[in-house]
Amino acid sequence: MFKNLIFDWSGTLVDDMGPVIEATNAVLGKYGIAPYDREGFRRGFRLPYREFYAEILPGVSLEELESHFRPAFDAAVSPVTVLPHAREKLEWAHARGMRMFVLTSMDADAFLRQLHEFSMEDFFEKTYAGVLDKRELIDFIIETHGLDREETAFVGDMTHDIETARHGGISSIAVLTGYHHAEVLAAVRPDITVPDLGVLVKMMEKRKAERPIATVGALIHDGHGKVLMIRTHKWSNLWGIPGGKIERGETCEDALIREIREETALEVSDIRFVMVQESIFSPSFIRPEHFILLNYLAKTDSRDVTLNDEAEEFRWVTIEEAFALELNLATIQLLNRVMEDKMLS
Repeated sequence: MFKNLIFDWSGTLVDDMGPVIEATNAVLGKYGIAPYDREGFRRGFRLPYREFYAEILPGVSLEELESHFRPAFDAAVSPVTVLPHAREKLEWAHARGMRMFVLTSMDADAFLRQLHEFSMEDFFEKTYAGVLDKRELIDFIIETHGLDREETAFVGDMTHDIETARHGGISSIAVLTGYHHAEVLAAVRPDITVPDLGVLVKMMEKRKAERPIATVGALIHDGHGKVLMIRTHKWSNLWGIPGGKIERGETCEDALIREIREETALEVSDIRFVMVQESIFSPSFIRPEHFILLNYLAKTDSRDVTLNDEAEEFRWVTIEEAFALELNLATIQLLNRVMEDKMLS
């Protein structure tokens, strides 16, 4: 899929959010501003960080802020660790001869210390650190190293990374391991979204199917007017229904029951076929695929949902409330058919 990967560092390959939050709160404390907790920081912080600080501390120079931030970051007690699957991804890409780079806003000295500490120097052809606005350097990197834009992707965890990729005319891959929540990243519509780099490896290893893929999915209702909606990174963080592929030798209904059990831990009954749809290379899906979508309606006696790693969030809503969510196209069509045929009345 790609021959060249440009990685962000913080939140993409390493988890250094603890020290960054400690240092940020130390800066804010100097000016009497309340500290962030981890969730508040993930929703509020953004790059370029000069814009973040200009909004909450107008008139304070970056030099002054850095004089507070650097010592606080160096003195932080929270550990910095390599994110799960990060080293495996780098080893996988390196073994396949992929060209890899780092483009990060992190302080250059701190970055080089971490790069050495985690023994990752040999993975990268070139690293660029201390870059306040990555958009200003992305074209330079692409042109200097002769990278084919169609074969290059930027891998990052923040909206600025997605905007940088778009600015450089390359693909954007968002990972949900870092500084920005899934819904924040979804707002800038990355080309690909994965929960972690392990999933990215699996996706890149998978060959494009030669034939359409048959899938099943169900609009699950509780018998009391509420239906289950789930939000998944696989469909650009849009809302939809649970489901998945039919395995060889498996009936459609058996596949549906299994997929719902795996994805939601729910048991379903009163299964009724609703419609068949096609999804051909949908831009909302994480990769180009041709799906045959067999849509069902099913009932559950429990609303105790446990999601697996294929989804980020669930809600029990009325059909009317479901239409207020940002839905994928196939789910909109399914809901319309269920309403037209009065299947829940």
